[in-house]
This record gives sequence, structure tokens and C-alpha cells, in this order.
Amino acid sequence: MNITAFIGSSRIASNSEQLADYVLADIPHQKIDLKNITIKPIHDLRHDDNGFQFVDDDYDQIIQAFLTSDIVIFATPIYWYSMSGIMKNMIDRLSHAIRDERFPQLKEKLQTTEAIVLAVGGDAPNIKGLPMIQQFHYIFDFLKMPFSSYIIGNGNKPGEIANDSQALAQAKILNQKLKNRAL
Repeated sequence: MNITAFIGSSRIASNSEQLADYVLADIPHQKIDLKNITIKPIHDLRHDDNGFQFVDDDYDQIIQAFLTSDIVIFATPIYWYSMSGIMKNMIDRLSHAIRDERFPQLKEKLQTTEAIVLAVGGDAPNIKGLPMIQQFHYIFDFLKMPFSSYIIGNGNKPGEIANDSQALAQAKILNQKLKNRAL
């Protein structure tokens, strides 16, 4: 079982990354920290006669992760009731990626790649994070990706996720489920 965690925070050792670390404790996985790679914004050419053009950035790392993963985890802070900008930029580029002739198998592969969302925010995140979870749900429906679970954690200042006993309990349960599947 191959797992990739996309880390969408601009902070080092962010609460959302820490939540991903709890979920993935003692499970082999790869982590792609979106703040450390270059993903150019989408130039939407879906309706242009020539279609999308090659973009010289690091997005092929994202495509390769999708192609080689059985499970992908989207770990993001909750910003303005949604995902972080760097994660949204990654998601937006999927419009290009699923049409990229270099990766004709991507669209079909996504249909068998399980998605999990981990989100952390302050100020009632279990309520204010729900629009983002719904947004992810629509994204995964569009891509026909199985969306298996999500955890919304409470944490604003660095390290505060460690105080959210409910999110940590959910992370422990998800960790055990993933370990059981790996056996």
C-alpha cells in the first residue's frame, strides 16, 4: 500500500502536518510539502484550440505521486473556510493534469486512489471547516476518487493540535485502520 501525504501549510511543522504525522505514525509513506516545490498557477486553456501547454515547474512530482499511490492524504490548514492557497493551486492544476497527454492513465488511476482530508484551524473549525470538506467532496466526486474519511482538528498556534484529544483519538483510529489494511 503506497500512501502520499500532501502537506498544504506554509508553516514548518504545522498543526496540519502534525495531524498527518499522527495518522501516519509507523506507516511507510511519502510526504510532499507543497511549500517546498514550485507549482505555477493554472493557465486555463481547456477551450483553446491548442489546449493546455507544457508548464516547466515541479507539478510532475504531484502527478507521479497520484500515479503511484493507493491513498493520498490532503493535510491543510483551514484558511477562510477553505484549504490553503498552495493546496488549492495544486488542486487547480489537476484540470491540466487530467488532460496531459504524457499521463493518459492519470484520470483512470485517480478513480482507484483513496482520498483522505486532514484539516486544522482555530475558532470552531468543526463548523467552519465543513464548507471545505464539502468542497473536497465535490472535487473527489468530479474525479471519481473514493473519499474515505476526514478529520478536522482544533489548533491555531503552532503545536496546539496536540491539545485536541478528539482529533488525536480519530487520528489513532485512522492510523490503526491503515495499518490493518497494510497487513
